[in-house]
Amino acid sequence: MHTKILRRLLAPGWLLLAVLPAGSQTIEQKIAALERQTDSLLALQMQLGSRIEDLKLERIRRDLQASGLPTPLQGNTITWHAAMALEYAEPFEQARWVAHIISPDVLTGTVFRSNDFRPDPKIATGSAVEEDYFLKFLKPDSSYQYDGFGFDRGHLAPSADFRWSARALSESYYYSNMSPQRPAFNRESWATVEDRVRGYLYSNPTSSLYVVTGPVLRPGLPKVERSVNKVTIPEYYWKVALDPQQRKGIGFVMPNRKVEEPIEQYAVTIDSVERLTGLDFFNGFPEELQREAEGQRILADWFPQIAKGDVEPLSVNELKSGQTNTAMARAWINSSREITVCGIVVGGRKSRAGNILLNLDRQFPNQVFTVFIRKEFIPNFSYDPVEYLKGKTICVKARVVGLDGLPAMFIEDEKQVELR
Repeated sequence: MHTKILRRLLAPGWLLLAVLPAGSQTIEQKIAALERQTDSLLALQMQLGSRIEDLKLERIRRDLQASGLPTPLQGNTITWHAAMALEYAEPFEQARWVAHIISPDVLTGTVFRSNDFRPDPKIATGSAVEEDYFLKFLKPDSSYQYDGFGFDRGHLAPSADFRWSARALSESYYYSNMSPQRPAFNRESWATVEDRVRGYLYSNPTSSLYVVTGPVLRPGLPKVERSVNKVTIPEYYWKVALDPQQRKGIGFVMPNRKVEEPIEQYAVTIDSVERLTGLDFFNGFPEELQREAEGQRILADWFPQIAKGDVEPLSVNELKSGQTNTAMARAWINSSREITVCGIVVGGRKSRAGNILLNLDRQFPNQVFTVFIRKEFIPNFSYDPVEYLKGKTICVKARVVGLDGLPAMFIEDEKQVELR
């Protein structure tokens, strides 16, 4: 029916005939006729748009199934929603894992947070509920007083990954997709991981990203004491993402707490997440693709700043006894003890006042550690620190101070700088 209507609308001269019948019409009548046609076109556009969305959601479910989902534990089943699949772990009152696809449609999506948290009607044993996270009481002025339990309702599959589909985004608010996360973790550290994974599509706008997320669940974990269903509090969360088109993959494992270190410190291979969880991801893809993508940890693919010249902090395995990297230096801010911090000089500049600032591992204005040389001490260097040290791995010994809240060192002599 839609095809016939479109053919009629697109037929040459149709609009002209519709507004100019045999008899003459007034201008007002012609305007009214065109407005009716516009309304019909808008209605048809909405119908077709809804049908296209339904087909895209159907394609996501097909592709998720074909990608190879983790095998459920005995007695568990896979629960399917419009754009995600999950295995619910009843003893822990949360999902063991949630799988979804970040479609290129997310780049132009205009659907935003719905906040319609609700129990998942498809969980036969009953999912977690609002009273597992907080209580609320109606006050005389018709507003609510909230009594929280200290945890956020943390999404496993992020709602923003579905912002092209109102239905898919709304279903991401089922409590089966929630897990109790520390507020600083959910709103800062984990949110940054979600942004980085989703942001991958800005550099690869034709790719579809296959993502599986979950908590590390084990017996003996603490529970939210006031939770009506005694929801388990995970200590760690993980996420894996794979782009089969570009043959790229990455994983993350992060503790359920405020994280001070750069997020890339928590990037791992998909293979390592499989060993940690005992799950087999993406087993529906060819084995060659799995071997290539699941063994990768190429940070520049997922962190644009690294591709532009930034680097990850030196691994602990690369440090000698008594040395630390830039990620760990924050813990020493304002300590009276001198320590040795090692990193790569990725940028340097001379300030208007004539002082020299060297940035280790990350460039200004996203610096994580700065070496500061006041202008009066520059003559103590036999070389130009900005030019000579750029790109080199150095270790600097001094006290760590706070410079705009970030760790920094003030040095006075080249003897405080060791080249590696």
